[in-house]
Amino acid sequence: MNETDNLIGRRGLMLVLSSPSGAGKTSIARRLLEEDAALEMSVSATTRKRRPGEVEGQDYHFVDRDSFHIMINNREFLEYARVFDHYYGTPEGAVMTALDSGRDVLFDIDWQGTQQIADAKREDLVSVFILPPSTRDLEHRLTKRAQDSAEVVAARMAKASDEISHYREYDYIIVNQDIDVSVTSVKAILTAERLKRDRQVGLTNFVKRLRAGQ
Repeated sequence: MNETDNLIGRRGLMLVLSSPSGAGKTSIARRLLEEDAALEMSVSATTRKRRPGEVEGQDYHFVDRDSFHIMINNREFLEYARVFDHYYGTPEGAVMTALDSGRDVLFDIDWQGTQQIADAKREDLVSVFILPPSTRDLEHRLTKRAQDSAEVVAARMAKASDEISHYREYDYIIVNQDIDVSVTSVKAILTAERLKRDRQVGLTNFVKRLRAGQ
């Protein structure tokens, strides 16, 4: 938290980063978490099995399918989706607790998840879409990281066009040509959004004290 937060008190925000695969949102998110102590990553619930090295409550909340559907019926998710044979969703309770405490929560989700959060909690949402500098650059990044087959890269490139078409739904757009510049830009967005009047929950009382000569 900055000095203003300590003097006035601030409600946290939900920072969403979205991009087509390979545009760099995960790298930007990792840098933000390393460099900003007031920012924490949202932890999703999932029905897929835990992989070696994954930690319950840190990487994911691992639940069975019946429990996940109960959570859906109880409207416990800010957003959720089925990805192939598994479900993923963001439990609302932990996020709202963080925001009430003045902490900010980072989301690495797609446009569909962002739409769901916007429908539920638009006033707490700050959304940023990350674009690659060119289609050729995006394909080069996907190929260079050598995590996927040529067929998977082609599928990701085909999906990228649809994902990019949703850029108008986001508050901010960043072209990720240089990772350092992009991280600096997101930090600037965070600074401005944290200073918005409506998020300064103690502002009215603070101003009253100032006017009273305190």
